[in-house]
Order: sequence, then C-alpha cells, then structure tokens
Amino acid sequence: MSSPHKNLRIGVDVGGTNTDGVIIDPTRSGESDRGIVAWHKAPTTTDPSHGIAEAITTMFNSSSVAPEDIASVTIGTTHFVNAVVTRDSTRLSRVAVLRLCGPFSKHAPPCVDWPPSMRNMILGHYALLKGGLEVDGGLISDIDEGEIVEQCKAIKEKGIRSVVVNGVFAPIDTVERQEERAAEIVRREIPGADVVLSKEVANLGFLERENAAILNASILAFARKTIASFQQPIKKLGLQCPVFITQNDGTILSGDAASRLPIRTFSSGPTNSMRGAAFLVGKQDNKGEAMMVVDIGGTTTDVGLLLPNGFPRQQAAYSELSGVRMNFSYPDVKSIGLGGGSLVRKAEGSITVGPESVGYKLQQKALVFGGDVATATDYTVAGSADATIGEPERVRGKLIAADVENFKRKTQKMLEKVIDTMKTSPEDLPVLLVGGGAVIAPDELKGASRVIKPEWSGVANAIGAAMARVSAVIDTVKSTEKKTIKELVAEISEEVKQKTVDAGASQDSIDVVEVESLPLPYIAHKTRFILRAAGDFDYSRSGDFAGLHVDEIAEHATAGFDETREAIGQLAEKTVEGEADMATHVDIASYKPKVVDRTWYISETDLAWITIGCYILGTGGGGSPYSTMLRVRGILRAGGVVRVMSPDDLKDDDLVGSGGGAGSPTVGIEKLAGDEMVDAQDELYRLYSGGRATAMIALEIGGSNGLQGLVLGASTNMNLPTVDGDWMGRAYPTKWQTTPVVFNERKIVFAPVAVTDGNGNTLYMPTAASDLKVEQVIRAALSEMGSHVGTADGPVTGAETKRWAVEHTISLSWRIGREVARARKENRIDSVAEAIIDSVGGPETGRVLFKGKIVGVERTLRMGHIYGEVIIEGTDANDTTGPTPSEFSGRIKIPFKNENIAAIRIHQDQDNVVGEEKSEDVLAIVPDLISVIDAQNGEAIGTPEYRYGLLVLVIGITASERWTSPRGVEIGGPVAFGMNHLGYTPIGKFVKPVSVIDEYDSIVDA
Repeated sequence: MSSPHKNLRIGVDVGGTNTDGVIIDPTRSGESDRGIVAWHKAPTTTDPSHGIAEAITTMFNSSSVAPEDIASVTIGTTHFVNAVVTRDSTRLSRVAVLRLCGPFSKHAPPCVDWPPSMRNMILGHYALLKGGLEVDGGLISDIDEGEIVEQCKAIKEKGIRSVVVNGVFAPIDTVERQEERAAEIVRREIPGADVVLSKEVANLGFLERENAAILNASILAFARKTIASFQQPIKKLGLQCPVFITQNDGTILSGDAASRLPIRTFSSGPTNSMRGAAFLVGKQDNKGEAMMVVDIGGTTTDVGLLLPNGFPRQQAAYSELSGVRMNFSYPDVKSIGLGGGSLVRKAEGSITVGPESVGYKLQQKALVFGGDVATATDYTVAGSADATIGEPERVRGKLIAADVENFKRKTQKMLEKVIDTMKTSPEDLPVLLVGGGAVIAPDELKGASRVIKPEWSGVANAIGAAMARVSAVIDTVKSTEKKTIKELVAEISEEVKQKTVDAGASQDSIDVVEVESLPLPYIAHKTRFILRAAGDFDYSRSGDFAGLHVDEIAEHATAGFDETREAIGQLAEKTVEGEADMATHVDIASYKPKVVDRTWYISETDLAWITIGCYILGTGGGGSPYSTMLRVRGILRAGGVVRVMSPDDLKDDDLVGSGGGAGSPTVGIEKLAGDEMVDAQDELYRLYSGGRATAMIALEIGGSNGLQGLVLGASTNMNLPTVDGDWMGRAYPTKWQTTPVVFNERKIVFAPVAVTDGNGNTLYMPTAASDLKVEQVIRAALSEMGSHVGTADGPVTGAETKRWAVEHTISLSWRIGREVARARKENRIDSVAEAIIDSVGGPETGRVLFKGKIVGVERTLRMGHIYGEVIIEGTDANDTTGPTPSEFSGRIKIPFKNENIAAIRIHQDQDNVVGEEKSEDVLAIVPDLISVIDAQNGEAIGTPEYRYGLLVLVIGITASERWTSPRGVEIGGPVAFGMNHLGYTPIGKFVKPVSVIDEYDSIVDA
C-alpha cells in the first residue's frame, strides 16, 4: 500500500536536446500554480541516467521535497525510436519471424516492403507455418508443434534470440490462443529467448502488425538496457515508487511492460506535450472541447489536436517509420520549419522564415545574444516591447520596421495554415502555445477562438508525462446475428475496462473514451469493434507495478546482446544489388517503358505508377492494391516477366480469361493472398472443356483487382499476356455491373466460374440462369469460404473482348500514376488534381469537382455492402491561408455503396436527406467516375479510409462510352444504386485513353 503522504508525481522528458523535469502535486491542480512544486530544464547528457538524476536532484534541492513523498516517476524518451530512425546497428538485434498462416501470405514474406539495408540488418530467419484463423474465429489450421520445434533448431543455430510470432487474425484469437501456445514452445526450445506476440503490439492488418512486432523485437535488448539506466538513478536517490514510461497515446507503461513493448513509446514526445498543455489550462479553460496544441521549439513547430476525451487524434490506419509501414498508430502531428532559431532572410523585397535554423546554438548565433545571424527570436524581440530575451537593444530600432511587420504576418500565416490543416471542422477552437519558441507566436490567430500561452509551457512534455493516465484498447470482430451492436458494445466495454484495471488503473476512474463499430462488407452479421478505455493509476497497487527489479533488468539487458553487434554491423553493409534504386530514382521526364513488337514488358517503375492509378480509378472501392503490388514486384525481382498487349492486337478466335479476388477488404488486409487465384484458374480449366485462355484481362481496373491480371499472366503463373483493358473501367460493387453484361450479347457471361478459398475448397458453376445469379451464389458462399476467395471466369473470344472491353485502362492507370509521381517529385502536390485530369484527357473529359476537408462520415451495412455518405467542407485544400474559391465553397456529400456514387452540393437550407437533392445540385454521378484523393500526397482514399479531418481533392472523370448507352446507364447509373429521382448527365466527353503500346512501340522500333 502507498503511504498517505505519497502524493507527488515526477515527470521527466529525455529529449534529443534537453531533459525536462517537473514535480507536481495533483491534489492542488486546481490552484493557480497547477500544483507545480518544481521544474527543471537542462541539456540532455550522453548517458540519460545522469540527466535524469540531475533533474530530480535539482528539483529536490530547490523544493525541499523528500524521496518518500514521491508516488511515481514517469519518463518520456525518444531513445528507442531514434535507434530505428538512425538504423543504429549497435542498438538493434536480429529477429526471427514465425508466421502462423497456413497456405496464405506466401507472396508477401516478412520485411518484403522494407528498405533493403533495414531488412538485411534485422531479419535473420523466417518460416511460414500451419496455423491462423478465419474472420469468424474458425481455424485455417491448427499449429503443428513439430514444425515449430524444427524452426527453433534453425533459429538457435543462427544465434538469434528475438522471435516474433504472428498469426492470421491473432488479435481476435481469444479461444485457440495460437500465438501464446507457439510462444510457449519457442521459450521451451530456446531458453532465454525474447518472444514477441504480434497481437500484443498492434491490431488488425497482418503485414503492418508484423512489421511493428519485428521492430519491437529488434530493440528489446537495447530497451531493457535503457530502462535499467533510467531506473538506476531512481534507486540511488532512495525513491520507493513505481517507474513508468510514457507511450504514444498519452498513457503510461510500467517499466516491465515498456521493456516488452518499447515500440509503444515511439513518438510519445508530442503526445506528452499535448497532454501537458491540456493539464496547464485546466478544466476551467478546457470546457470539454477539442483543443489545438502548438509546440514551438528551436527548429520546428509541431501541431496536434487534443480531442475532448483528453487523447490526441491519431493518424490514419497506417504510418511509416524509417521506411517501414505499420498499423501502429501515431499521434496525428504535423510539423513545419518554424521555431525560435529559424533563419529570417530578405530576398527580392519579401521575408522568408525557415526552414533552416540555428537550433540549439540560438544563444551563440542570434543577434540578441551577440551573434551575427538574424533569427525568428530576433525579429520577435524587435517587434515586442514586452520581450526581454537576451539584449533587446541589439535589435530594437536596428531591424527595419517594415521587415519586422512582414515577419509577423509571415509567421502568423504559417501558423494559421497548419492549424487549419489540422482542424476537423470550420468552427474556431482554442489554441494552446507551448515550447521554448512560443514567444514568436502572435496573441491572435485566425481560426482560434482564443490563444493561450500557459505558464510553465516550456516543460509541457514533462508535465504531460507526470500526469499521464492508464489505457487499454480492444480491436475485435463480433457476430451481430444474435446480439445488437449496442449489446456488444456494452459487453466489450466491460472487457476493455477490466483490461485497463489489469494495466494499473483504478476501477472507479475508468471511462470508455473511444467507441467505433465498422460493419464488414460482404460478410453477414459481422462487425469490427474498436474500443479504448482510460483511467487514473491506482496508487494503492503501486507495489504491483514497480516493474522488474533494477538488477534483474540490467542482467537481462546484456544477455545475448553484445555478442551479435559485430555480425549486425556487417549485415547492415549488405544490400541487394540495385534493389533500392529500381523504382525510386528514375528521371520521370525521360523514362520510356519497354515496348518491343507491340508487347509492353512491365518494370518496377511501371508497376508503381499503375498501382497509384488503379486505386484512383477504384472510385473509393476495389480495396487497396498495395499487397497485390508487392506480389507483382516480387515476381519481377525474382526474374519473372509480366507482359501487356493491346486489345487491338487480339485475334477474333483468341480466348481471353479473367479472374480476381472477391470478398471483404477487412479480410484482405489480414489473410493475405495465397494461391487461390491461380488455383481457381487451374480448377476452371480442369473442368471446362471449351479451351484454355490465350490472354488474361482484369475484371475491374479499380483497386486491387486492377493488378490481378498481371499476377495471373506473369511468366511464373499462366505465362500469358494481359490485355490493356478491363470489364468495368473503374470498380463496381457487383460482377453483373460489367460491360459484357451491358452489351447483352449472351444470356450468361460469367459462367462457367470457379471459386477457391486457398484452403482446399472449390466451388464450380458450369451454368447459371443469369450473371446476377452468379453474383448471388458467390456472395452466399463467401462466408463459408473465409470471406475472401479467388475467382476464375470462363474465357470469351478475342472478337467479344474487342467489342466489350474498356480499352487501355492499364495505360490510363500508368499515366495517372506517372503524374502523381511527377507532382510529388517536383513538389507540385498543390496541382496534382489538375495533373490527373490532364492525364485522362484534359478538361474535356474530367474536372476537379471540389477541394475541402472531410467533416462527416456515416456507414451502414445492407445486403453485404457498405452504404454510407461522406460530407466535405469546401476549402482550397492546399492553400488554407487564402480565400476559399467560390466553386469550392459550402459543402458537398458523396454517397457510396462500396464505391462513390455521386458528388452532390448541399445547400444551407437543405436538411441533407437522401432523395431531396435536385439534379442541378449534382456535380457528377455514376457511371462517371468520382474519386477522392488525399490532398497531402495525391494517393486515392478508399471509402473504408474516410475519416474526419482529411484534406481531400474530389475529381470527376467521364465514363467510357461502353457505359453511356441506355442499358449501360441502367446497369451502372443512378437507378442501379437506388437514386431513381436523379438522371445521368455526363460531366464531359469521353476521351479514349492513349495506349502506352501505341505511343512507345514506334520509339523502340526507331
């Protein structure tokens, strides 16, 4: 039990430049001094333990606080993330990966998408083993102890002591406990091994969760050593209290937990700052509303949104660290090159501020300190009679007054722009200024309801650490067949509360702070639930959470760590010859695809561009093509050949097959493809006697299926050319919404059809009453076949293909992707939407419909499809400082059924009820293509990825003439989506995409 007088908390933030410390009495947090007993700021020492000891000792001496008064010490640190960012081979260990996946994920092996130097440094061994679950909790297969034992022998022989176990759908595995059982075997076979369970590190998203688990495993030994160094000064100073480490959601980990999951500390600094800022303003100023926190340092300004629940807004589903893609979410923080040390220059009559900075040398370089460099601090002092930094007389009256005013306007606009970018609604909200450079910010900012510069803001990071809470998250999939969503939320709420208690929170302080329910498309009665709970630490149980004994941590920290340093360093030097440069370093202007004798041989550069274009043409659906891109890239890197031919070159009697994936995107991100698509083709031609395909074509160009024709036709699979075209010209929700059905020249097109689940089960339909019935049967079978299958369609003739196909859509994807890549490389993302329109035929065939910010999203599941609506508030998404262009003012809504259906302007007097819109309000509607694009990078945003606050561009592209006949509009237009009251008016004139083969074949021949 904690002594009654133990009520003080210490927070220490060990940053790259400074170590900040604070002692807080939370019982006095409502007083004017916010209960702050002492604070400290000093340069970070080479050995962080020295800086921690100095901070605590100094605060003890200045405040007469005794060690026995301290209830807890919480430390925030950048040490672990820095080890990964700098790729420090002295701090990273080699890792073995055991996948429990059955026949799935074989085409995306561990670290497949890592930078080669990182992969060679860290990945020491991997194996794909029996195991894994389906989305409903059923078994793909059980684990095989003998398999695991055999792999442990190989791991021991390689001297690897860190092992990751990753199972398909492991985060929802509460019954089979496959990862836990496999870990027990590993620990038995490799005594002393560090075993990381993927389910403890991150949530759904197989490859990204595995990446996070591998990084976590690679820094375990270094983390233990570092945490031991943190705890040693605590012990020497006589503190008898638990030591915590802050994690990146603003909550705490025990020393023991942090030594097992150090990755959770990544990017905790900005979160500590945000939490500290909120604490400083207190409940009186907070009023339970969202608040923008602007942390201005010496070099950069970091801006984040603190939600009403007291936690920072998180990034989208995926994040990236040192080139490694993870689903381990970070706080959504945007940084700009503005700080107290930013260089201020005058060129051609205008003032520029940053991004270059004198940084920590401010006191040597700045004019007010006797230096010779004009900085933001100098201009701030020159323009403010209240600023007393350094020697103000060195700049006041000596810097040109007009330049000082221009500096003020420039910094104000820079701050207002980044603040507006981070806002999730047009309403003003409070802005908290913290950090040592906060003095350069004005007292008023556009978009801020009030600007608050709290006292002690310079040590907000340490304050946030001291006052961090305890939290827990549950991310799971449940059946809604027998229980309502409300009932399931209530059940999971109790589970997540108990999980928070287990993590150290007091029962009566816990609140469920986040609840999200996401129905799974194409799966009956299945919903994904994500709940987070948080509470205050239960100090009555502090003895249970003191972590490992310091000596025990220190002893474990060095075991098996140092002897592998030399080998790791040598591995870091090795890279796969030329691999890193294949797709990233290309001269876009001079690049020419390889076209020989009217055959286009796909390169990695071509593939990268086609992938970008496919997702944009997916109009919000089709699923992310990322994992399929990795599969095609793997084929190319292994020496395989992928060919594309023009539909114009088909012979009338050629046989053109198609195939792809069908099922839920949620299953697709977890149960990565095995051989089900190729298996489906094999089964089809084993049973179908009408002749084998001589070429392949994509079912739909939009999303992941846009690349499946390349997979199937690759030399390592069917070894056939893929036709430059598809059956949709986009993505549509159903198989009957295809151009062969529009032409209606056959009673049935999509039978025969073979469907395989990759796990030994095959469905074959030699005949069907209609293409609609084929769709209905496949959808009905999906839930029994793992909710994700490969399909193979009986071939059609070359003559039919030339009549039915939407032509040159691989070329179109390539051109779209090339323009996005060019805009990124030339820093022209602000005009990426216009560049995309130019690539599809110019203003005649498409236009930018809207620019704005997502301010509302609604989703519901009906008949296996996700229906919903996204609301976008108008703004110039790339220049938020200027006035909003009139054509992008107000709001639009985009209803969707897996894919976007229409873009409709909302009037202020309109209650936004479906069916009330008028034709003149329609900016674009199906079958025309409506795509939502991330304004920050030009990437497509799928309907499952829509979220509040995203800055987006909305473009419209006129549909192929294959869709504009009366029957085409009937099948793919408004009526097909229940919008009977709206007619179809094309937004422009269709322009046939220019074939890459036609354009570049003549160059090769010449």
